[in-house]
Amino acid sequence: MSAAAVVVARGVRKRFPAARGGRETVALDGVSLEAPAGALTALVGPDGAGKTTLLRLVAGLMRAEGALRVLDIDVAADPQAVQDRISYMPQRFGLYEDLSVQENLDLYADLHGVSREQRRGRYARLLEMTDLGRFTARLAGKLSGGMKQKLGLACTLVRSPELLLLDEPTVGVDPLSRRELWQIVQQLVDDERLSVIVSTTYLDEAERCARVFVLHEGRLLAQGRPEDIRRPAHGLCFVTAPRPGEPARLLQARLLDDTARIIDAVPQGGEVRVIRRPAAGEASSQGPEQALAWRPAEARLEDGFMVLLRERQPAEGAASPPLATTMRSAPADNEAIIEVRDLVRKFGDFVAVDRTSFSVTKGEIFGLLGPNGAGKTTTFRMLCGLLPASSGFLRVAGVDLRTAPARARRRVGYVSQRFALYGNLSVMENLTFFGSAYGLHGERLRARIGVVLAQFGLETQAQEASGRLPGGYRQRLAMAVALLHEPDILFLDEPTSGADALARREFWRRITTLAAGGTTIVVTTHFMEEAEYCDRIVIQDAGRLLALGTPEQVRRQAGETDARRLNMEEAFIGIVEHSRRREGEAEAVA
Repeated sequence: MSAAAVVVARGVRKRFPAARGGRETVALDGVSLEAPAGALTALVGPDGAGKTTLLRLVAGLMRAEGALRVLDIDVAADPQAVQDRISYMPQRFGLYEDLSVQENLDLYADLHGVSREQRRGRYARLLEMTDLGRFTARLAGKLSGGMKQKLGLACTLVRSPELLLLDEPTVGVDPLSRRELWQIVQQLVDDERLSVIVSTTYLDEAERCARVFVLHEGRLLAQGRPEDIRRPAHGLCFVTAPRPGEPARLLQARLLDDTARIIDAVPQGGEVRVIRRPAAGEASSQGPEQALAWRPAEARLEDGFMVLLRERQPAEGAASPPLATTMRSAPADNEAIIEVRDLVRKFGDFVAVDRTSFSVTKGEIFGLLGPNGAGKTTTFRMLCGLLPASSGFLRVAGVDLRTAPARARRRVGYVSQRFALYGNLSVMENLTFFGSAYGLHGERLRARIGVVLAQFGLETQAQEASGRLPGGYRQRLAMAVALLHEPDILFLDEPTSGADALARREFWRRITTLAAGGTTIVVTTHFMEEAEYCDRIVIQDAGRLLALGTPEQVRRQAGETDARRLNMEEAFIGIVEHSRRREGEAEAVA
């Protein structure tokens, strides 16, 4: 084993036996790698690539074929010796929500045998790093999502490990909390030379790491420093602008349809960031590339990642039908399909939403953004009719939700953040059950099932148990169910949380097509790049509305100028931090 490596894998293979009527799953297929000591290492790859399986093998929670040594210990021979020297934070860390912050720390310290003397210094450092010192008496269940993640990290670190394993630690976390979590991790690496291996769907996070391993379908696709992963995209990255008044998502969609010339395209700051194929140079004479002005851009790790994946998946996105050339570029009229005025929601004395007002027009993509605990989820649930308002006016699809919520719900579709269908039922059985619940029967139900199966590329999975589908296909099924009854409005709650970059491209390609057909979309997301797909967005914090407008208007509010362009994450952080500074100054004066 290399003296500078904390993990050495040689030909690691992990298979899961077939379920009844299914096939054996090969989660890892001959993976060989070395993770350096005293540094950050990233595992990236699409859903089902094997990232979580590899972390669980390193943690000694499962056995595999091949050779795997962790901290120079044979994991298969002595998993307990490994577990005594590492800490592992899985995607769903087990906080006890009816215990306080301090009680959770004490419980994990007890479980790991941390002495009273060791706890004093360790607690002080962890509470300072996580900024949880003010909340030690608060129940974990009352913390925001970002604070829960920081508490989970603190509980993982109550003892001093030699190796820290983090499985997608920032999924479902807002940009401010994500930044704080990474500051904590980087501080541990810099100050304590802690070795950290993290799996992540945020490729800007992988840019921070000393070494990056790209997994795909259980195999190691690429490895090296971030600059090594970026290299395949060098010279291929450009930025271009849509026509005046045209949303960037429409130009993006047309470019993605031009697979002969375009590898990838994604909205960025009102423009579109594009990876062109090497052959798509000056000789191009047809297609949506023509007449566009191209500005060269520096390659990012995500660009190199997309080049690698597109080489392996040339037909990705084919299930999304090409956009019609007559696709409109904005909502056809100003008819308000959602009206919110002075909306308030209280939980006891706590005001979760404080006099919020906005409207959403028919066919619009409308984004609800905010830090964890800002009130956006509460607002979202009131819009869906899942939670009554304390006061204010709320009309959805022409129905007053305060007086007739059931009638309004028949006009909407809803996709929750977590898969909420019946995993033991097949795709077809789920569609039939929920279609009947929506009032569809007979030929009408069969016709609608046929339409959504084709629309979401699920025909070949129709008889498979939905719980065994890959993550991307489960999301397709959730969307198909939500659209069975042809709702006027589709509500999407963190729909791409935990999804990789490739799956997010495919998802938003479908949403663009739906909006073009007149469906109104209301979406919450923590991926700030996804705000660029929206016609308008709101940013909330502490229950109050801080910003409302087009992405460009919001970026301008945050300080964007023609000479200084901002991305949506910079704008979001700037607006929230400015509001909190003003609030702090007002409290200090009072």
